[in-house]
Amino acid sequence: MSSTELLTDAFERIRDGVHPAVNGLSAEELAFRPDAESNSIAWLAWHLTRIQDDHVANLAGVGQRWLDGGWAERLALPLDPSDTGYGHDPQQVALVVAEARPLLDYFEDVHAATLSYLGTLTEADLDRVVDTRWDPPVTARVRLVSVIADDLQHVGQAAYVRGLVHRRPV
Repeated sequence: MSSTELLTDAFERIRDGVHPAVNGLSAEELAFRPDAESNSIAWLAWHLTRIQDDHVANLAGVGQRWLDGGWAERLALPLDPSDTGYGHDPQQVALVVAEARPLLDYFEDVHAATLSYLGTLTEADLDRVVDTRWDPPVTARVRLVSVIADDLQHVGQAAYVRGLVHRRPV
């Protein structure tokens, strides 16, 4: 299995987790937070998609789907269009309220862009240094693995919160 095939498989696994965590929930259920300091499913799904969108677009040298694909306007969140959710406090987390279908459609757009980008890469492309602020410097390969690790953590958190949503007293 090549590196790009392995990366593609990992991004497909993220997709396999996002849909069951989000699909079929109301905006109210997606906004549920176990306590005032917790993240909601909507925020987790949006944030993991925004980070993937931001990082992969940067690696590919193209515009983000959030901006260029019109998702910022469609989801109409009361946040700066450049916001990815990184470092959000509880009040900012609460601002991310959305319906399941647009969240999943945005995710699918980013997922398709990610797979398209991965299909263009060679081993040499993956070894390209993309960030010299770290020691050792970050390569495209390491940046993609970082996105995968972050996304998998957030999709697991979203699945956990979904379980809490279904177990809430009505």
